[in-house]
Amino acid sequence: MLVKKQSEIPSTPVAMAGALKVHMRMLLGPADDCPNFAMRKFTVSPGGHTPHHQHDYEHEVLVLSGQGTAVGPGGETPLKPGDVVYVPANEMHQFQNRSDTDFEFICLVPASVHKPVDCAR
Repeated sequence: MLVKKQSEIPSTPVAMAGALKVHMRMLLGPADDCPNFAMRKFTVSPGGHTPHHQHDYEHEVLVLSGQGTAVGPGGETPLKPGDVVYVPANEMHQFQNRSDTDFEFICLVPASVHKPVDCAR
């Protein structure tokens, strides 16, 4: 079993093109010998957003704090703490923060596709 303190995990800016005011903490992933999933915590500052993008794998999101908006093929959906989101493979999506406080969420992706230099995938 591995136990880590979230507060001791470095937060790094998301460098993917199209990201604005987004930071990520790699909570658990390939570096921790997790064979199946990478668990990341994203913080989107007020006025920020993830890139509007798609990729060939699914991911799951749990909203922790703040208010955000999920943008997908069906339009925009407001998000609040406790909401969960499933993004299928190859679906265009984006998460936005139009509020005046941080928007934080956990995002799970397959460990095999996580690339440390491309943190917002």
